[in-house]
Amino acid sequence: MGDPRSSSPNDDGTADADDHEADRADASDDETADLRRQVEETYDFEAFGPQDMAEMSAEEWDAAFDEEAWITGTELLDRVEADLLHRVENREVFARVERVEDGLLAYSDEGYAHVAPDGSVEGRGTVLRDVKPSVALCSMDDYDVPEPPEGEPLPDPAAVPEGGGELGNWMLQAVAAAQLLVGLGLIGAYIVLPGVKTIVAPVLGLLFVVFAVVLFLQVANARLSDTFRAAEYRDRLRAVGVGSDERPEILPEKYRDTEGEQPAGEIADSGAGSGGSGTAERGADGNDADDVSRSA
Repeated sequence: MGDPRSSSPNDDGTADADDHEADRADASDDETADLRRQVEETYDFEAFGPQDMAEMSAEEWDAAFDEEAWITGTELLDRVEADLLHRVENREVFARVERVEDGLLAYSDEGYAHVAPDGSVEGRGTVLRDVKPSVALCSMDDYDVPEPPEGEPLPDPAAVPEGGGELGNWMLQAVAAAQLLVGLGLIGAYIVLPGVKTIVAPVLGLLFVVFAVVLFLQVANARLSDTFRAAEYRDRLRAVGVGSDERPEILPEKYRDTEGEQPAGEIADSGAGSGGSGTAERGADGNDADDVSRSA
């Protein structure tokens, strides 16, 4: 009779299976550590932007960020709001940033993004592309959120100047005027003074005149471009409701009503305790909005 204390074949198989599982877990941990090192060497997380986020694969994302350490809830919304307002002030992003009952809303005339307290993001257009990196960075505890500006970072449309600084234009005009006078002087000397017989004088004079005309045209084009850019910027500001508190038609219907909105820096109690469903809304043109989360 066999020894009952001896291991049965089933016991041996179970032990082998456990050993294989442990080996696979160790191998997976090693692969994750190697991938994390590669990600840290490849990407600069101090200047992490939309292009970097688009280049990262799902495996790189999971290796680089610890999901259990992510910041969520009201703290996440506060951090994202501060980061976005700072980027809007620095003209890195064009968007209005507002608190709504179920999270944080950023929108422009070309798109929108909604951030839920659980960190899920939904939206469409360039705003969604700009907001996703901020959510990813603000979810990490070691990311230092910049100080937000006081008040509305976008200017009032009536306060936008017609053009840029005139100092450069005035300097170009002065140079052009000097070139024109020199050119006309050389041509006049060749015509009036009998002692000037060389053809070099009028040729140089003509070159100076042409150069002066080119500079004057450049100044005129710069001023015209500044005027058009200023007018376009004012139109975009009006389109997102700066000065009128109206919201663009590109937003889903539930976000077009501004009566329930909250001032910057505050959030409704219902929004702080609720998690975003992540369900994408349909845009004004009937196309499905993009629905993404931090886990890519």
